[in-house]
Amino acid sequence: MACGDDKGSDTASSKNGMPAITAGTKFGEKPTLAKGEGDPPKELQTEVVSEGDGAKLKNGDAIQVNYLGQSWDSTKPFDNSFDRKQPFDLTLGAGMVIQGWDKGLAGQKVGSRVELVIPPELGYGAQGQGDIKPNATLVFVIDIVKATQIPASAKGSEVAQDDIDLPKVGTKTDGKAPTVTVPKSDPPAKLVSSYILESDGAVIKASDSVVVNYVALLWKGGKKFDSTYDQGKTQTFPLAQVTLKGLKDGLVDKKVGSRVLLVIPPDQAFGDKAQQSIPAKSTLVFAVDVLAKM
Repeated sequence: MACGDDKGSDTASSKNGMPAITAGTKFGEKPTLAKGEGDPPKELQTEVVSEGDGAKLKNGDAIQVNYLGQSWDSTKPFDNSFDRKQPFDLTLGAGMVIQGWDKGLAGQKVGSRVELVIPPELGYGAQGQGDIKPNATLVFVIDIVKATQIPASAKGSEVAQDDIDLPKVGTKTDGKAPTVTVPKSDPPAKLVSSYILESDGAVIKASDSVVVNYVALLWKGGKKFDSTYDQGKTQTFPLAQVTLKGLKDGLVDKKVGSRVLLVIPPDQAFGDKAQQSIPAKSTLVFAVDVLAKM
């Protein structure tokens, strides 16, 4: 369990024997961390260096953070996002990061700077990772930049699905994967992007990061090849980094909170290159719930 959320100050002093922040002490500044002294703690330690006034983080929230991480017995960081000038996106409590993050960040407020000391079993354990040695205790300074509550499902007005040559998508809003029925006809040659449920949310721009649930099928045979519902967690797409052209183009200008049908022809999908379970020259079908934008 995390220790109590003592309100820290903006000074470099360390409490509870946690490594001190020796420079860049304020929220938004790239910090420098001292080496840990003595034996590292056996339990997860959490210290609020400076408390924000935003909402408390809950499991299922899509959050953006900046962070710097180093091992307890090192003065050299193994990773930081400050140098990349791009906050890191994750869904809290979805197992997208080490357990120490999911446990240590839950309940913290947006705008806070938090220091975590994470024992190996809540970090990378006996196997380590990259520059992180096996059984390393990890120290992170994390700035909580932003959080968005993620609804379970798209909502909105049902839009008539009256083109018999397009797939039919279910309209239930229970948080489960919608049904998708692909017709026996030939696929369209051009990208299809149409509302199944149209919400009144903000319009998506090509520069946005969107939080989505989706089910993806091959047109041929209606065979499912991917689903966030099966994985039990949403995906966050920075649209600028999405390589599947039809997926990116099909979501731009749609409204957040909507369910969208995308039919992506091969020239806007993977073309004549086969991908694992996707044969060459496949037309792809996506039913996408756009749950939020970051």
